[in-house]
Amino acid sequence: MIRHARVLPVLVLAPLLLTACGSEKAGDPDPSASAPAPASAAGPAADPGTGELASRAQAMGVAPELVYVTEAPGFTLAQQSVGVLGDDGFSATWVDGETNALLRLAVDRGTITADTCPEQPVGDMSGEHTTCERDGSAWYRTGAGRHEYALPEEGHVVRVSAETDAVPRDVLRAAALAAHRPDAAETDALLPSVEPAPATPVERGDLPPFGDGAPDNHVDVGG
Repeated sequence: MIRHARVLPVLVLAPLLLTACGSEKAGDPDPSASAPAPASAAGPAADPGTGELASRAQAMGVAPELVYVTEAPGFTLAQQSVGVLGDDGFSATWVDGETNALLRLAVDRGTITADTCPEQPVGDMSGEHTTCERDGSAWYRTGAGRHEYALPEEGHVVRVSAETDAVPRDVLRAAALAAHRPDAAETDALLPSVEPAPATPVERGDLPPFGDGAPDNHVDVGG
């Protein structure tokens, strides 16, 4: 009896184990593995400011593909500095509110190489000696008391420059690497609108508030 008592649970459990193990066929895939991963509803981000950017840039005489924007801690855009560079290039300046240091962004057609870098003056200061140092994909350039980071792009060069004593190199480099094509909100803040501002009516102080609105030509007694 002791022997049968020990064997009986195994005989009882065996069919149960076989039933549990055989509930899924070997060829059936794992339901959780067969479920496809949910596809992302959002596609590649499109530039919402493309149309507005083109119209605003062309109204200024700037090629839309040459419009860039940048950012640096403590610097804000000087709106009156935004304008055309050369034939259809772009230029804008950011100002440090505390030190009044200027950070200039300039984008124009052309290229820059190891051979041509020393020949191109820093900050449009012709006749000055220019030194060039490769820094990653950019060129760090100094000359005429200014320094500049120049980033070659396809068909154009993005430059961010400042006075050497006013803006540290690391700040200049960060601003250059932060240069990018503006989105819709940045375009609105960067470029002036093509729609003219509504004209403000001129109020004449000699028009009475009653009658037909003719000028008050009243003459006092005696002329």
